[in-house]
Amino acid sequence: MTIHALPRSTQVLVVGGGPAGASAAWHCAQLGLDVTLLDRAEFPRSKPCAEYVSPEGARILSAMGALELLESQAAPLTGMVVNAPSGDQIRGEFVARHGFRGFRDRGLGITRMVLDATLLERARAAGVRVIERAKVTDVLRDGTGSVSGVRLQHDNASCELTSSMVVGADGLRSVIARRVGLARHARWPKRVALVAHYRDVADMTSLGEMHVTSHGYVGLADVANGVTNVALVINAHDAKAMHGDPTAFLDAWISRHSVLAARFRSAHRVSAVHATGPFASRARCAWAPGVALVGDAADFYDPFTGEGIYSALVGGELLAPFVHEAVRASSAARSALALGGYERARRDSFIGKWRVERLIGLAVSSPKLMNAAARVLSRNRDLSDLLIGITGDFVPASAMLSPRTLWRAARAVASQSISFNRAGYVDRR
Repeated sequence: MTIHALPRSTQVLVVGGGPAGASAAWHCAQLGLDVTLLDRAEFPRSKPCAEYVSPEGARILSAMGALELLESQAAPLTGMVVNAPSGDQIRGEFVARHGFRGFRDRGLGITRMVLDATLLERARAAGVRVIERAKVTDVLRDGTGSVSGVRLQHDNASCELTSSMVVGADGLRSVIARRVGLARHARWPKRVALVAHYRDVADMTSLGEMHVTSHGYVGLADVANGVTNVALVINAHDAKAMHGDPTAFLDAWISRHSVLAARFRSAHRVSAVHATGPFASRARCAWAPGVALVGDAADFYDPFTGEGIYSALVGGELLAPFVHEAVRASSAARSALALGGYERARRDSFIGKWRVERLIGLAVSSPKLMNAAARVLSRNRDLSDLLIGITGDFVPASAMLSPRTLWRAARAVASQSISFNRAGYVDRR
């Protein structure tokens, strides 16, 4: 590992060493920019996450030279199965009759300990100066108010690092977004997650799993070597019942659900239980003079569809040419014009997925809607495969949101003659 000293200045300063920061740094370095990346942690380090890379997310890993390094340490994921409160099941696979094909036919289940450390090494190999154990506390500004660097703590000392551009890739609670007044948290949905690794969970397959209940949902995914990622997501209000003991809360939640409890009977936890959230945040704008946001620092809605790693990787790729243009700009006005282009490109790239995510979020929040959707999709495999392909990031969201597909779904609902009983479960008349 190359150990870099902290420079006084750099062209591009990336704050955050997760997938968003590593991708942004690597892509900027490929364009010939001088890049420094800071992270408060020392890698490898664990991170609460669904730990799922979609089939299309693997395209960025391949471009960075990381895919071959990661494949032997990851589990293949070929699709998804969603279990509704009613017992109906939505099952979809990435290889399906819809004809869309991703960069690969499968996704990856891989721990963040492995993924993040590998991506940082690829950034280093591209010439990025990586500084660990560097805690950013504030931004610096020039005489015009534009961000011109950061203030940080490193090696038990406070120091400053100037730059032409700061990239905030520092996650859901982004210091950069807060310091420049871009952070904004939505009122709904307010959810938190408890994430841990278990070994020997019974009946795991190459399909990721979501188990939706009336009081939260839990995701299960193989992450290789007999280890399963277990992520429980609940309303922030319900999280108050944890009383500071997330481990006991997670164990009790699983034990109350008979189907899951049976599968965990011989399993044992091999990591601490980490809590994260509340979620549902979106920056007022993804840029300000001298700064751009990427990954969770820019937006994060809900972990149900596992979009985080893909959005982080492709967001870094998307951002780099606009950063290059802004750094090379001959004036502040031209730099702002470049960053405004980044904002528009982000919207054009993600708007369809944002809409699908919100529709899914609405369904997950209501047992009635979830059960109705599951009843329809469990009987229409083509629609299920289409939806799972969208979450795999290779089927365009427009394929599900098109009038023709929505009409087919509406007709399917009508043909089921669905009503709801008092418990919110579906009755078919």
